[in-house]
Amino acid sequence: MKAINIAIYSLILFTSCKEKQTVNAADASQPKGTTISEDLVAVSTEQLKSANIILGMPEVREMHTSLKVSGVIDVPPQNIVSVSIAMGGYLKNTTMIPGQGVRKGTVLAELEDQQYIQLQQDYLTALSHLEYLKTDFDRQKTLNESKSTSDKVFQQAKRDYGSQKILVKSLREKLLLIGVNPDSLNEENISRGVRIYSPINGYVTKVNFNIGKYINSTDVLFEIIDPSDLHVRLTVFENEAANLRAGQKLTFSTNSNPTVKYTASIHLITPNIEENRSTDVHCHFEGAPRNIFPGTFVNADIALANAKVTAVPEEAVVKWENKQYLFVQASSNQFQLFPIETGVSNKGFVEIKTGLDARKIVIKNAYTLLMKMKNNSEE
Repeated sequence: MKAINIAIYSLILFTSCKEKQTVNAADASQPKGTTISEDLVAVSTEQLKSANIILGMPEVREMHTSLKVSGVIDVPPQNIVSVSIAMGGYLKNTTMIPGQGVRKGTVLAELEDQQYIQLQQDYLTALSHLEYLKTDFDRQKTLNESKSTSDKVFQQAKRDYGSQKILVKSLREKLLLIGVNPDSLNEENISRGVRIYSPINGYVTKVNFNIGKYINSTDVLFEIIDPSDLHVRLTVFENEAANLRAGQKLTFSTNSNPTVKYTASIHLITPNIEENRSTDVHCHFEGAPRNIFPGTFVNADIALANAKVTAVPEEAVVKWENKQYLFVQASSNQFQLFPIETGVSNKGFVEIKTGLDARKIVIKNAYTLLMKMKNNSEE
């Protein structure tokens, strides 16, 4: 009985092994692609024909497209003023705070120092002495014309008068530098303090000192910005800047309010490439934008008419797990899944922003190849 059971078990085992071999042989005869790695698949020439997979090269085409860039809201240098004073002093008073609006001529601060008193004293003294020297010069000139005095005495009087005029002129300019009007200065209104006035309309962005601090002549007390001439300054890489021209239109939005679109046009392209291989593009607003401040970050779309771009047929692009790919020919029967970034589409072609070398790509039935790759990798 035991010998019979062993014989039956051996028969079943033999039959099972034979069936498994038959199944494996049948699988081997199926025309499936072979997945070599996660991004590389190999297929035979017969499989390429049966799946109607066609190869081709990327093309350079003229397409109406747009360029996405970023930048900031900026103002020209002449609309940004750093306020300082030519002669140092102690900050006596200021009511300015960042964000406060000012008009041209508004008093920003008042400073005090004894050197202001000394400068006013020197000017008035020099001015008084100038009057005396002028009178003496006129007298000596008259005497010299009548030969009542020597030429040497007249020349000395002329030299002293000229030197004093130079001194008075230089002291006058120093007074103007610190905001003191020399025409209205006299011995009755000598002051120990001077006022600093706003040179432009705008608003204060920086207040660098508090009351009681000593301000040197090289220190900046305030920074004022005039927002009347805002513009957009965009950063564009060198390979993209070649497609830009003055007058091209663009739309942009801010991060704080991306749904609101503003329009502008390119005014100037800086003809210089920086170390990071980019350049600045300056754009003027169309209309008067509201609630936009200098330094605001923006995202812009620049309309490019008939720009030359690298493009492939839309059917060549496959999507997998929210990413886009092309199948690039690695060898005669091997294809690599190559990640790409696409741009705009036009007339059945799509722009490829990722750099491609001179290899053929699958331009038709690329999804068939993708399914073969993924199905094989799951088995």
